[in-house]
Amino acid sequence: MTDPHYDSDALAAQQALRTVVEQGADQAALDTLAHSEVLVPAATDAEGPPPKALTLPVFEQEDGTELVPVFTTQERMEQALPRIRRHRSVLLGVLAHGWPADLSLVIDAGTPEQLALTSHGVRALLDQGDT
Repeated sequence: MTDPHYDSDALAAQQALRTVVEQGADQAALDTLAHSEVLVPAATDAEGPPPKALTLPVFEQEDGTELVPVFTTQERMEQALPRIRRHRSVLLGVLAHGWPADLSLVIDAGTPEQLALTSHGVRALLDQGDT
């Protein structure tokens, strides 16, 4: 059974993504994103309990850019990364608070709402570590 609260949160995050993609850095949309829970694909699909520490899955692009994908729903994660079944849930703003200086972030890769941010963009636009 699907949690209606989860669905409304994911829908709000996706609408905020659409707003930012179509209209630019809208502060209300960025705040919604920062307070949204995202799924970070697990770096391993091994059996057993998930690791206690969050490990970022880093993908290197052809141009050398290293990025970390996160997703608003399990379905979107499975579409982009069909082999990955495990994930960790985290608030995007908290994740952005300690974001590494050399990694980019892509939210909902492969969807019309896909949003890619440089490391500076992640920290400047989404950092909600004090909340």
